[in-house]
Amino acid sequence: MSDFRPTADWAVLKHRAELLRRVRTFFDARGFIEVETPLLSVDTVVDRHLDPPAVESIGCPLGESAALQKAQPQKMWLQTSPEFAMKRLLASGAGAMYQIARAFRWGERGPRHNPEFTIVEWYRPDDDYAAGMKLLSDLCRALLSRRDAERVTYREAFVRHAGVDPHMATLAELAVVAEQRAPQSAAALRGVTDRDAWLDLLLVELIEPQLGRGVPTILCDYPASQAALARLRDGDPPVAERFELYVDGIELANGYHELLDPETLAARNAENNRLRVADGKSPLPEASRLLDAMRHGLPPCTGCALGFDRVVMLACQKTRIEDVIAFPIERA
Repeated sequence: MSDFRPTADWAVLKHRAELLRRVRTFFDARGFIEVETPLLSVDTVVDRHLDPPAVESIGCPLGESAALQKAQPQKMWLQTSPEFAMKRLLASGAGAMYQIARAFRWGERGPRHNPEFTIVEWYRPDDDYAAGMKLLSDLCRALLSRRDAERVTYREAFVRHAGVDPHMATLAELAVVAEQRAPQSAAALRGVTDRDAWLDLLLVELIEPQLGRGVPTILCDYPASQAALARLRDGDPPVAERFELYVDGIELANGYHELLDPETLAARNAENNRLRVADGKSPLPEASRLLDAMRHGLPPCTGCALGFDRVVMLACQKTRIEDVIAFPIERA
């Protein structure tokens, strides 16, 4: 008989519940409202590396007319984050809001990954880039009793820990650093001409383990090619107003000064699908209700998503995600 019991002990699950209470207290005290949005949608984030689980041929569960049943979508997606639906609420006039939701990313399983996980996501209209980073730092302090986070740019982190400027270095120069300091990982990328792949290798191998040691670190000002749904800031070179939180070498959160231009998002979706196909993956739907919402008008805002299970891991001094959730994928 398979083991029916949870993988996390009760003391950890009780502490997890306390941390959830702290999340709600934090946002409630700042005037945010808690919202709920669908886990299952015809829309999904179009990301090169994120694979949402698909639900095929859902039919028409409530027995509507044959004509309506025929019009039902044949494929829907479990959400990799509640981002699209929450931004639709923003475009409809919602104010500051947060959500504690389940999210799904297929194929992700490891010490810090489970295909189904808990995400805390929030948006506040009129917050600029600095305000978004400050709110994230304040939440980290409330949940983990850490000091205020330091802010380190992507460039500063690469120069400090890898000895290379990520914006100016050639692909060949990035490869040399990788082969010298992370030869085993570099071997898997030989012949790869995707510059961001080499940057990601250096980030994971040389930089991330050093971040958030002693004091939480917010890494900011990512390369424009890694903007995702963040807006770009003019400069030499332009950078994405994107930020991530690290504590003790672990990435906890990813935030954006949010992109407002729907045509830019449409272009990024098309490019991400091109890259997905090149990687041997299926394309994801490029048209979405989010694009419709952005054409209607998305207010200036900053948003962020926090991996809650990893927060519990740090709070309880655990190294495996299965030690802080009741039932990982193997026992789901």
